[in-house]
Amino acid sequence: MKTPPQRLSGQIVDLHTRRVFPGTVEWRRGRITAIREDATVREKHLIMPGLVDAHIHIESSLLPPAEFARLAVTHGTVATVSDPHEIANVLGARGVVYMINDGKRTPLKFNFGAPSCVPATTFETAGATLDANAVSRLLARPDVRYLAEVMNFPGVLGGDPALRTMMEVAAALGKAIDGHAPGLRGEQARAYAAAGPTTDHECFTLEEAQDKLAAGMKILIREGSAARNFAALAPLLTSHPERVMFCCDDLHPDLLVGGHLDRHVRRALALGVDRFAVLRCASVHPVEHYKLDVGLLRAGDPADFIVVDGWKKFRVLRTYLRGELAAQNGRSKFPRVRSATPNQFRARPRGAADFAVPATGAKVTLNVIEALNGQLITRHRTEKAKVVAGHVVAEPKRNLLKIAVVNRYAAKAPVAVGFIAGVGLKSGAIASSVAHDSHNIVVIGADDESMARAVNLVIKHRGGLSAVGRGRSRVLPLPIAGLMSDLDGRATAKRYTALDRMAKQLGSKLDAPFMTLSFMALLVIPDLKLSDRGLFSATKWGFVPVSEPAS
Repeated sequence: MKTPPQRLSGQIVDLHTRRVFPGTVEWRRGRITAIREDATVREKHLIMPGLVDAHIHIESSLLPPAEFARLAVTHGTVATVSDPHEIANVLGARGVVYMINDGKRTPLKFNFGAPSCVPATTFETAGATLDANAVSRLLARPDVRYLAEVMNFPGVLGGDPALRTMMEVAAALGKAIDGHAPGLRGEQARAYAAAGPTTDHECFTLEEAQDKLAAGMKILIREGSAARNFAALAPLLTSHPERVMFCCDDLHPDLLVGGHLDRHVRRALALGVDRFAVLRCASVHPVEHYKLDVGLLRAGDPADFIVVDGWKKFRVLRTYLRGELAAQNGRSKFPRVRSATPNQFRARPRGAADFAVPATGAKVTLNVIEALNGQLITRHRTEKAKVVAGHVVAEPKRNLLKIAVVNRYAAKAPVAVGFIAGVGLKSGAIASSVAHDSHNIVVIGADDESMARAVNLVIKHRGGLSAVGRGRSRVLPLPIAGLMSDLDGRATAKRYTALDRMAKQLGSKLDAPFMTLSFMALLVIPDLKLSDRGLFSATKWGFVPVSEPAS
């Protein structure tokens, strides 16, 4: 007996003919069989293709894929293009396979890439290495959809043989090559694009994006927890609407509870951008660019679509995946499933003395990281040091704190300590084992004792986020690779929110203190960052001293 079709009527948003018309969508066995225009339809809600995040690290939500999906579908997300290089830096290829398999337990369409830079640089300690052969083997899998962001842009420009091999293999397999080239302009941008990368999500100025568009690249407008570039790049939605996609890159659970790409859409519509251009950026473009098996509301397509209350509020009422109702009125229809907890964590507890910085003289000049709110880039500042009993100390009153990175893959290794401005803690410390991209433990604090306490809370749980100060301490354990929680998504978001609140009570003025903290060890983003091996300048592409005798 033939299965009868399912039907839904409303205002059909056709992104291919760029028109909205009353009609009915029919589907059977997960695939659309017909879309019928019908002037008698009176339902006012909009029916349109689901939303696709063109670049996101699922790990940064602090949730495994199956739990991420339960939150994302409530906001109209039907698919993601996801780079699993966070877990790959911890567990190697088995971490990538873990993400793929966990994602397959849910109807949301995860599309994982093969990480191209594990480790991201040779100037830090990671938990694994993926060489050209390992990446090629991943690319050969049909469930690995693209070569993930090629972050080592100096290596691309210098003709690194391993990177060249990875890009050649991806191109031969017809798989997209993602870029990552913050700050590249002019001839360098052209050379980078000519080598193979076709997208970039790291533009933080309109001029940079225009240079990369001129080089033939597509631009992903990013708005996440730490990096927020929507305002700067929004003009591209009018000037280059067919060359733009939307992404979050990194989105902590507190924000994911409240929204996903639907935020991008609402914001763009509020600016008066053509509604069809906006929705194509949120669905059509990533599906076509990455050749995704995701429906776009056409006869014959998978029945992946959403129902929205209207253009003004753009509130997602229902999400359908393969014809099944995945979410309704802000609640997921997916059951809660527990994820496995693979990990690699060998660090042992530390003492306050591990974070002491001996002075190189009576008068010392410091090379200081300046964190910028809403940005992944930092500035390189120099400051006069305060020396007490032969050691350089933090000065919270001057907004000058200590930052340290502790190697998580060795039981005992030297602690790298530097100085940072712009975080704003007045007392205490915050720490995290989410520290892009090698995911050692990063900590920022007002004093050595607090830093040791915060780090030891993370070590005790073999990964997590922690805050200590004013007689209190909080921790969010992350037992999955030291990156993800095994709690329900909303419970994780609640505990994260409490940590975020505590960091701000300790004095931080940053919008997302823990997200900013997690990027202070990412060496490939200019300019000054800290790895477990020392203070690093992306501009000089090498280490610089933490302190120098004052001239």
